[in-house]
Amino acid sequence: MKTALITGATSGIGKATAELLAKNGYRLILCGRRTEVLAHIKSELSTATEVFTLNFDQRFFAEVETAIGSLPKEWQDIDVVINNAGNAHGLESLEDGKIEDWDAMMDGNVKGILYVSKLLIPGMKAKKNGHFVNISSVAARQTYANGVVYCASKRAVDVISEGMRLELTEFGIKVTNIQPGLVETDFSKVRFKGDEERAETVYQGYEALKPEDIADAISYCISAPKHVAISDLTIYPSAQSEPRTVYKNL
Repeated sequence: MKTALITGATSGIGKATAELLAKNGYRLILCGRRTEVLAHIKSELSTATEVFTLNFDQRFFAEVETAIGSLPKEWQDIDVVINNAGNAHGLESLEDGKIEDWDAMMDGNVKGILYVSKLLIPGMKAKKNGHFVNISSVAARQTYANGVVYCASKRAVDVISEGMRLELTEFGIKVTNIQPGLVETDFSKVRFKGDEERAETVYQGYEALKPEDIADAISYCISAPKHVAISDLTIYPSAQSEPRTVYKNL
C-alpha cells in the first residue's frame, strides 16, 4: 500500500484529494493548521484507510521540521507528496498592498513548498522512487493587476517544480506541476477576508471547477504508468479562456 502526504488537507483541493486517495487504497498523512478539522477528517477516512495527521504551519520551517521529524518509522516511507497548501490574501495594487498579506503568500506558497520538499526528498532519493505534485495556478501563466504578489508566488511554484524535475528525474522521482483555473473553494473567502457575499460573486454565472475535478487530475497523474510522467497540467473550467477572462451568463 502506497503512502501519500497531503498539505492543506483540511479543505478544498486537499480534502477532496484525501477522500479520493482513501478510496483508491492509499495510506494518508494529512497535514494542516486546524487540529480539530484534521481530527474530524481522520475520523471520516479511517473507515477506508490508515490515516496519520500532522499539525503545522508550513510558513515556519521549525514547525515543518518538528512535525515531519515526529513521523513514526512505519510512516516514514512516503511515495507521493502533494504540495497543496497555499493562500491568497487581498486584491489591492502594489502601493496599497499589506506587508502581512505579502508575507503570508510568499511564506506559504513558496517557502512552504521548499520546506516540505527539502525534508522529504532524501527519503525518495534513497529508494529511487517517488512523486511530488505541486499545486500552482493559472495565475502563474498571466499576471493580473491587483494580484501581483499572488501571481509571483505561483510563478515561483512553476520554477520550483521545473527545478525539482531537473534535479530529481535521474533518481526515478516524478514531479508534476498543476495549474488550476477557477475552483470553487474557500479561496476567494480567504482572499476577501471573510466577505462571503463578495466571494460568491466570483463563482456566479458559470460553472467553476470543483475540488474533486483537481483531485481526479492528481489521481491520474500519480497513477500513470512508471514510464509516463505528467510534467505540467493546466485545468480551466470550460467558461474560462485565460486567467482574466470568464464568460458568465448573469
